[in-house]
Amino acid sequence: MTTVCQAAPALLLAGLLAACGKKDAAQQAGPPPATPVAIYKVQAEQVVSSDSYPATVVPLNEVQLLAEVTGYLTDIYVQDGQKVTRGQKLYAIDRTRYAAAADQARAQLQVTRTNYVRVAKDAERYRRLAEQDAIALQQVDISKADVANAQSQIAAAQASLRSVNLDVRHSVITAPLTGTIGIAQVKLGALVSQDQTLINTVSAEDPIAVDVNIGEQDIARFARLQQAKGVRQDSIFTLQVPGGKTYKLPGKIVTIDRAVDPQTGTLRVRVQFPNPQRTLKAGMNTSLRVLNQDTGEQLVIPARAVTEQMGEFYVYVVGDSSKVSQRKVLTGTKVKDKIVVRQGLKAGETIVSDGVQNLHEGSKIQAGDPSKPAGAQGAAAAPAGGGK
Repeated sequence: MTTVCQAAPALLLAGLLAACGKKDAAQQAGPPPATPVAIYKVQAEQVVSSDSYPATVVPLNEVQLLAEVTGYLTDIYVQDGQKVTRGQKLYAIDRTRYAAAADQARAQLQVTRTNYVRVAKDAERYRRLAEQDAIALQQVDISKADVANAQSQIAAAQASLRSVNLDVRHSVITAPLTGTIGIAQVKLGALVSQDQTLINTVSAEDPIAVDVNIGEQDIARFARLQQAKGVRQDSIFTLQVPGGKTYKLPGKIVTIDRAVDPQTGTLRVRVQFPNPQRTLKAGMNTSLRVLNQDTGEQLVIPARAVTEQMGEFYVYVVGDSSKVSQRKVLTGTKVKDKIVVRQGLKAGETIVSDGVQNLHEGSKIQAGDPSKPAGAQGAAAAPAGGGK
C-alpha cells in the first residue's frame, strides 16, 4: 500500500513534464500558415441581364381555306407562297350543277309569284261577290288561305334561291385577309368535299407574334410589364432566331392567356413583333429574351467566389488580421464569369475570389493577385485587404 502511494506523485510529475513538452513543441511550430488566395473588392457595374424563354412564331391572324362546296377543283389563280389581298380570287370548284340549281330555283320562284298573282285575283273577286251575298263566305275564307299559302311558297322559293346562289359564290374561293398563302394541299382536278377538304392556309405576316409559356412565378411580372404605363416594352423584349442571330426589331406583349394550363402549370403569353421583311415564319422555334430585375447598376462578384451549402450560397469576406468570415448572400443572374449579388454584400468589401475550397470560418489568408488562381499566388502574394 505504501509503494502505490509513493508511485502516484511520480506518475503525476511525468504527465506534467510530457504536457509541457508538447506545449513547447507547439509554440516552436508557431500558428498555422496562412492560406494563399486571390481576393476581389466588391463594386457595382452596369449589367444587362435577361431571362430566356423558348418561343414559337405564330401568326396574329390565320385562316384555313376549307372547301365550302363539293366538287372538282377546276381553277387555281395563285401560286403557292404568293402574297394575296383580301377578296382576291384563289381557287374555283366546278360550279356547273350549282349554276343549274340556281337557274331552277329562279324558275321556281317565278312560278310561285305567278301563282300568287292568280290566287290574289281570285280572292279579290270572291271578296266583291261576298259583299253582294253572291257567294258563300266559306269560299272567301278558302281564297284568303290560298293567298297566304302562295306568299309562303314565294318565301320558300326565295330562300332556296339564296341557298343555291350561296353555293355558286362558294364555288369560287377568295382570300379572307391580306397575307401570304401557303402550299396547296390539293392539286388541280382533285375532288374536294364540303367542310372537309383543306385546300390551303392564308396568314398575315406583318406584324407577327411569338408564344411563350411562363411559370406561375412569372405571371405577376409579365402582367406588370403589360399594364405598366410609360414603360417601353420594345426595350424589354428581344428575339433570338435560329443561327444565334438577334432579331433587331423589338416586341411588345399583346395577349396574356386567361388561365394556367393545369397539365404543365404554365401560362401562354403572346409577344408581337414587326416583320416587314418576312424574316419570321410561322412555326419557327426561337428564344425570347426578357430583361429582368438585375438589369442596371448592380453589385457583381466572380462566380467562383460563391459556394453552395444545402441550397444556400455563401462567400468568404476578408476582415481584420487577414481572417475570413463566411457570409450568406442572395445571388441573381450570372453574367459571363460573374454573378449578381442582390443581398449580403456592400460595395467596397473584400471577398475571397479564388481558393475558397481551402478555407473555413476564421481562416487566415495570404492574399495575392486577383487575376491569378489561388494555387499560383506563391510567396509573391500581397497582404489582405488590397484593391481589386
